[in-house]
Amino acid sequence: MSIWNEIAQQFRKNIQTFTIIGALLLIWAFFTLTTGGAYLSAQNFSNLFRQMTTTSFLAIGMVFVIVTGGIDLSVGKAAGFVSVMVAYFQAYIWYNIIPDNPYLAAVLSVTIGLGVGTLIGALQGFVVSYVGIPAFIVTLGGLFIMRGGILLVTQGKTIPANQPGIDVIAQGYLSPTIGWIVAGLIVAFLFFNMFTSRRNKQKYGFQLSSIYLDLIQTVLFALLIIGYVFVVNKYKGVQVPVLLLAVFSVILSYVSNNTRFGRYAYAIGGNREAARLSGININRNIFSIFVLMGFLIGVGGVVLASYVGYGTVAAGEGYELDAIAAAILGGTSPLGGEGTVIGALIGALIMSSLTNGLQVLNVQPAWQYLVKGAVLVLAVFIDVSFKKRSR
Repeated sequence: MSIWNEIAQQFRKNIQTFTIIGALLLIWAFFTLTTGGAYLSAQNFSNLFRQMTTTSFLAIGMVFVIVTGGIDLSVGKAAGFVSVMVAYFQAYIWYNIIPDNPYLAAVLSVTIGLGVGTLIGALQGFVVSYVGIPAFIVTLGGLFIMRGGILLVTQGKTIPANQPGIDVIAQGYLSPTIGWIVAGLIVAFLFFNMFTSRRNKQKYGFQLSSIYLDLIQTVLFALLIIGYVFVVNKYKGVQVPVLLLAVFSVILSYVSNNTRFGRYAYAIGGNREAARLSGININRNIFSIFVLMGFLIGVGGVVLASYVGYGTVAAGEGYELDAIAAAILGGTSPLGGEGTVIGALIGALIMSSLTNGLQVLNVQPAWQYLVKGAVLVLAVFIDVSFKKRSR
């Protein structure tokens, strides 16, 4: 098979992924033209990626939940609750006990945030998996509980979370030199992973794709990374939250594709009864997925507290909708069984790009919601259309 035939075959196989990438590029082109190039300026480009981080943490967790045929409607307010808890401990606990050690205070606050998020996920996962109440009902109840929890913690007031140490998590930048070092390490890892993967496939007798096709894909990813670092270094450098998101995304992408945990999640969503008959412990796996979702809620809540700099009554409002929309835009099927972490990241970037571009154009919030809602419905329509054609 020639290289061009292989490229055409890969395109047909991943046409849905290429479609959402094309949609993202069209959105960027539209806003770049309508803003006179300001949309893709180094500063706005940097802000765009930083703005998407909280939604992205929630979206990559949502992929696992939706893949199993579930849903989590509480993630937005749960992340908001974590953010106000982090702010509360920062402002009223640790800074009274250890006022001269802000970085230890930040570590303790982050630990509290991650613990609270994981506990929320564990409690909801237990009720869904072992008590047997549908995830939709459990997490809808969780949304109201978290909303009440935010009001109880804040007492209707804003809690500062902009102290030294905690602010670095979402507002910090790597120096340009360190940014290039990180980019070089990632590019080296990409090529190392490509050759290792080919060697393992050959070892176990799997059919290898063309070395030229693998090189083209790896070089493209490498160029994207180099281009991103080049642009953000023209402003302040690689953002700390984006680096954190990249680390979590790589880990969870590996988990979803190369571990029993990930394979079981897809099996449960694809055919629950067949998964049960094959010996998969469905209750335990769904519980574990909700615990993972809770941990990512904790991460998202910590980033949210650091990014906003305050714990507020409105913390996390609407984030659950953005997270679900990002996962579905990225190719996660609402019917379960299909979805990728990378796709969710692209979906989150699309949602963030729309919001950012409409804000730059000073479009009224009402129209912003209308546009994002229409895009989500269109994404589901495309997903259903692809499935009908593949039958």
